[in-house]
Amino acid sequence: MWFENFLQWLANTPFSMWMRGSVWAEPIVESIHVLTLTLFLGFAILLDMRLLGVCLVRKRVSEVLAQFNPWLFGGFAIMVVTGILLFCGDPVSFYHTEPPFFKAKMIMLVLAGINVLIFNVSIGRKVADWDAATSTPPAAKVAAVCSLVLWILIVAAGRAIAYALPPP
Repeated sequence: MWFENFLQWLANTPFSMWMRGSVWAEPIVESIHVLTLTLFLGFAILLDMRLLGVCLVRKRVSEVLAQFNPWLFGGFAIMVVTGILLFCGDPVSFYHTEPPFFKAKMIMLVLAGINVLIFNVSIGRKVADWDAATSTPPAAKVAAVCSLVLWILIVAAGRAIAYALPPP
């Protein structure tokens, strides 16, 4: 019940009302969200494909990580900020979409984060031991497949949210 009260409070804040009532705020924030998603997803897919041995195989994984991580972290940070701003625009509607696309997206985002965390604290710590090998370890490939599947589902759920929301 407290969460419902919080969502209602958030929906009644001046910022939330401004996001809902502004002609330009939501489209601009949505555009930035989608563009940074594109940036992030492009680099994430390339990294996952490198881990799977599909592309960039002449580059060490450590090189790819060093080159891509700033773009991945920057894109992800902007996506999170713009996603929060979009959510603030109509938190009650987002939370109550039926089917529950918003809740599914949030769960998959947490799972994607857990996947990155597990990779970084396990096999990712030993990149120097295997990044020059012709094939990445099976655990790295599993992490890459999990990442690809989760991000495809996250994007699909995000698009589905827009179609599940009530018209303005």
